Amino acid sequence: MKKIIYSFVAFASLIIAGCDKKDDYSSADLNEYLNLEVGKFVVYRLDSLLYVNFGQKDTIISYQAKDVIDEAITDNLGRPSFRVVRYLSDTTGSSPWVPTATFMLTPMRETVEQIENNMRYQKLKLPVKEGFNWKGNSYISTQSPEPTWEYRFLDDWDYTYENVGAPFILPNNQSVDNTITVNQRDEIIGFPNEVDAYSEKSYSKEVYGAGIGLIFRDFLHWEYQPPNGGNPGYKTGFGIKMVMISHN
Repeated sequence: MKKIIYSFVAFASLIIAGCDKKDDYSSADLNEYLNLEVGKFVVYRLDSLLYVNFGQKDTIISYQAKDVIDEAITDNLGRPSFRVVRYLSDTTGSSPWVPTATFMLTPMRETVEQIENNMRYQKLKLPVKEGFNWKGNSYISTQSPEPTWEYRFLDDWDYTYENVGAPFILPNNQSVDNTITVNQRDEIIGFPNEVDAYSEKSYSKEVYGAGIGLIFRDFLHWEYQPPNGGNPGYKTGFGIKMVMISHN
């Protein structure tokens, strides 16, 4: 009889230990950091960085952008998804809103995918834990024999959670109480301070607010080609910064 009791106690202890271990891996639901309902929108200040004059000069063009959940659809795999339409206006938002881009969000239990320009990103992934990382660009073909292929820089990015559940103060001093930061890339190749040497920079970071979705994005990629045969050095690439103004 004692042996049976001891066995039961040991079995119960294993169950309790297993429950404790499971609790260590508890995580917020990904949907907590989205607001995927038709008609919902977020308005941003959008600054677009371009290199002009044959890469001799950079310039910033600014807009207001409105990302609107336009329609509930299914993707080509039959999964429930949402079509998002981006509209642009002037920096005051007083000129007519003009649709300029469309992308698709597919929320699943363990990941949130975004398809933009025929490229599939894994924007969010379980578990939502400090320091958790994943290969967010793994579905993107980054290699090509074409010498002008422009997406090699997206290869092998580690998306990493930071400041999970923490407040975030936007550059416009607006504060969001509960957020997650996704650090995607911060890489420099070569020696940017040497005008006679090739260099390259990739930086990408996104912040999501609970019940809102994307509230901040900072992306930059450029490549510098040094002077060659009398031609001056020049930069190619682009950057985009999005700061939430309002949402519904």
